[in-house]
Amino acid sequence: MPTTRVPVLVYDGDCGFCTSVAARISQRWRIPATAAAWQSLGEDGLAELGLTPEMARAAAWWVDGDGRQFRGHLAVARALLAARGWRRMVGGAMAVPPLSWAAAVGYRVVVHYRHRLPGSTRACSP
Repeated sequence: MPTTRVPVLVYDGDCGFCTSVAARISQRWRIPATAAAWQSLGEDGLAELGLTPEMARAAAWWVDGDGRQFRGHLAVARALLAARGWRRMVGGAMAVPPLSWAAAVGYRVVVHYRHRLPGSTRACSP
């Protein structure tokens, strides 16, 4: 099946930590892709990606060129897989068991404590 669009990393634009991480990783992508705050996409933009505002509030998403959706730690893994060098290797490791199990737990921990991480804002609070 041919690629129909550019992959998109959807993140929480109200969170400074999330915005910073998305900006850093997107600078290292080796493929055409985009990082977009779900708030800037609006309901119509999210719907084009097959997402709802509720889904976007709950986790980061990677939607590939074929419309396949990856949530949470798998979205981060896909974003890293799109990068160069060691980031690509880390992304690959995060996507397969047993490391994917640890990555899932790590993602939940980061989400829970993101308000304490560098660059966080009040919007990051649980």
